[in-house]
Amino acid sequence: MALPIVAVVGRPNVGKSTFVNRIAQADEAIVHEMRGVTRDRSYHIADWNGVPFKLIDTGGIEMGDDDAFQSSIRTQAFAGVNEADVIVFIVDGRTGINADDEEVARVLRKTSKPVYLVVNKMDNPDTMDQVWEFYQLGLGDPWSVSSLHGNGTGDLLDAVVEDLKKVETADDEEEEDGGINIAIIGRPNAGKSSLTNRLTSDDRSIVSNVAGTTRDAIDTVIEHDGQRYTIVDTAGLRQKSKIDEDVEYYGFVRAMRAIDRADVAILVIDGSIGLTDQDQRVAGFAADRQCAMVIVLNKWDLVEGPDAKAEVREKITDRMTFVGYAPVVATCALTGKSVHRIWEAVDVAYENFCKSIPTNQLNVWLGEIREGGHTVSKGKAILRMKYVTQTATCPPQFTFFVNRPDLVNDNYERFLENRLRKSFDLTGTPIRMKFKKKD
Repeated sequence: MALPIVAVVGRPNVGKSTFVNRIAQADEAIVHEMRGVTRDRSYHIADWNGVPFKLIDTGGIEMGDDDAFQSSIRTQAFAGVNEADVIVFIVDGRTGINADDEEVARVLRKTSKPVYLVVNKMDNPDTMDQVWEFYQLGLGDPWSVSSLHGNGTGDLLDAVVEDLKKVETADDEEEEDGGINIAIIGRPNAGKSSLTNRLTSDDRSIVSNVAGTTRDAIDTVIEHDGQRYTIVDTAGLRQKSKIDEDVEYYGFVRAMRAIDRADVAILVIDGSIGLTDQDQRVAGFAADRQCAMVIVLNKWDLVEGPDAKAEVREKITDRMTFVGYAPVVATCALTGKSVHRIWEAVDVAYENFCKSIPTNQLNVWLGEIREGGHTVSKGKAILRMKYVTQTATCPPQFTFFVNRPDLVNDNYERFLENRLRKSFDLTGTPIRMKFKKKD
């Protein structure tokens, strides 16, 4: 059944992400002293006493602050409130009530959903008198907890779970997995969040022209033409030497984890700028982790003239040979032009990523290679290819049984890969080859 949802809200730096990590028993939400670390709303699976539920971690709400992101953060946070079945409103027991707490409480008093007022950072039992002032927020009895140490969280969860049991979950069953796992990757400000919002038909990710807006990896499960996808919008990836904030480093780590569990990586390149060294490095991250790949040339409407467009594509062909298997789709996430082609490319890449080629077909192909006479030698030793079979999928792996594995060099491996791709459709997926001795 669809899981009930608990939204965690509050102003910045009251410990929402620490609370989420404590309840989800994971370090998925980025925790840092800097205000505004969490910007989008992110989803985490939790369980208490056998009752599973989803936690929504939201950005810190500041009602009167209008910096570059605060309006979008408020929108994201209250979208989480609207989606939730139970709301946990976290305040800081050390600093007491401030104007933002009062404004958030005023909004929450209007909801008919259960609201738990949680006074966090109550690490010392001798400071319990500080809890009483929070009654004036008008949200009932405050719950005293320490997210850092876990004090009081068990009693709170007991009460939350009792309310969750009353929630009528959806009748339709969800599949256990999220279908095809897609990580949307790229350097900062290439348009990843805009593309995510376009693909999901939802404003789940905050879009801004400020590089580095997305700091967490955000999961969205959707269905398109009967196929389920889990789409992860990741933080922009830069060289480690250029990462100058702890928070940005944690975002980098989350992005790497998203690529690790991805079936298909969508590499977003800013077509108006063209291919950069950073784009090549990001592609290398995904290639090293051997997921399938689709390259998206975003902002294609800003590239003027056929000559300029041909130059961008030619540069990709010349400098991205190490991921030459990835199809290239030109699109504009802002207008939605040609976005449908991304779905087609992802489906093909994933199908080939999971492909199994029958052994008899592979050995017919190998017979043609032998007849062609192309081989390698060293002195009097000549490489003889005897047999091939596919030994893994995701990505496809082919094991060749040969007389002298030590004779196989990089050039010959590239030759075999090119011939495999020419004979079998392996668009979008990397392949692995192993060579074993057979007398």
